[in-house]
Amino acid sequence: MTGLGIVPLALLAAVLLMGCGSSRRGEPFVGPLALESRDIQRGQTSFMKHCHQCHPGGEAGLGPALTNKPLPMFLVRAQVRYGLGAMPTFTREDLIDEDLDDLLDYLVALKRHV
Repeated sequence: MTGLGIVPLALLAAVLLMGCGSSRRGEPFVGPLALESRDIQRGQTSFMKHCHQCHPGGEAGLGPALTNKPLPMFLVRAQVRYGLGAMPTFTREDLIDEDLDDLLDYLVALKRHV
């Protein structure tokens, strides 16, 4: 299968898995998230800039909750890069690869925290 054929399959898998789980709205956090590394701190900054308005605190808002999905990070990366449905596309000009890596590290830390 060519590289171009993998992207639609990955996006389809992401959409199907997004339907799993319930929306997390307002459940209490375990306390403040410890931003253990500079990468996670930069990831939080990128998240606040690009994601927070639709996924406030990783919870459901305009977009679905991000912290209750068993999605592998390569699918999240594809979703960010190619968008789908109401999810906009974030090109490398919008969000450079290093910032996207940091954002994904932040999402992993946030997911472990809730």
